[in-house]
Amino acid sequence: MPKTKTVPSSSWTQQYLSGLLESSRPFLRGELELIDAKLPALVAVLRSVGAGECWHKHGSFLYLLLDVYRILKLWKAPDSISLCGLFHSAYSNSYVNLAIFDPSTGRDEVRRHVGADAERLIHLFCVVPRQSIIHDDLLFRYSDTELLQHLKVSEISLRNAKERELFDEDEAWRKKLQSIVPADGVKVKHIKTGEDVLVSRRVIAVFLLMTMADFSDQIFGFQDVLFENLNGRLEYSGNNFASALWPGDGKPGLWMNSISRMGAIYGLIVREEEIFMEKRRRQDRGHNEVVADRDEEIELVIPPVFEKCTRVLDAEEHIGGRDLYWEAVCDGSKIGLERAEEC
Repeated sequence: MPKTKTVPSSSWTQQYLSGLLESSRPFLRGELELIDAKLPALVAVLRSVGAGECWHKHGSFLYLLLDVYRILKLWKAPDSISLCGLFHSAYSNSYVNLAIFDPSTGRDEVRRHVGADAERLIHLFCVVPRQSIIHDDLLFRYSDTELLQHLKVSEISLRNAKERELFDEDEAWRKKLQSIVPADGVKVKHIKTGEDVLVSRRVIAVFLLMTMADFSDQIFGFQDVLFENLNGRLEYSGNNFASALWPGDGKPGLWMNSISRMGAIYGLIVREEEIFMEKRRRQDRGHNEVVADRDEEIELVIPPVFEKCTRVLDAEEHIGGRDLYWEAVCDGSKIGLERAEEC
């Protein structure tokens, strides 16, 4: 007999939405001091160094930084990660040159404002080759079907590890993930110096989470034209910089398949990390010491999107839904209200 899909109860949904509204209200009202007592001063710092004067597809660089921070904060990310989002490209990065702090002289200043943990993440985020880390080395290594299968079996693996002390290193999902992001991290090239940079597996997960927030806030139909994203998978098939005219037609971007895939891989890393640490804890007879060079002090929270990162949105379904929405928006007066509501 097929299993039925678990649907959250109405009381749970109401409780979740009430909590979300409560968390969102200070952002909606501009009461930044209620979110973090230091936030007004941090925003003032960003304004003072010109973040609001830097053009960005989102409007200004400052608006993007604030929105990424807001998303991460609403996802209950730790302060170090949320603050990294607030300053995430402050030294420029592999995608854009929007340095509002000089990485050779300004790191101490940023550290004074956000703390050492957040500044370290900010600097790493700005010097690693994000395109290759996130897309070439992670997203493009999995099919949608494979991700869904690995999510299913990894849930069983985690339960077996915690409840039955079973740790099977030969499971296909674990072997593949470990081959891509091993327990001791990956070495990448510094985008400016070419030097080796070691990035821990947990920080790779953090950068996945941040990229989910970053892309969801700023990708529109313009980028679909620019990168020839016709199939909705955001595979960077082309670069139509000569013909893609900003801001485009304003059509919503086809980014949800890609972001849901990021979330799925993020979820796999979180589960593998839990299994890894559970095994070590049992081998050490309950001692739970943090290994610094693995960044184990960083909490990896699961964002409340795509059913807690357990689903991959089909690209064709996204295109179909987006096109129906666009039909209703553009042709509502022609097709009538009833037809527009059906769309």
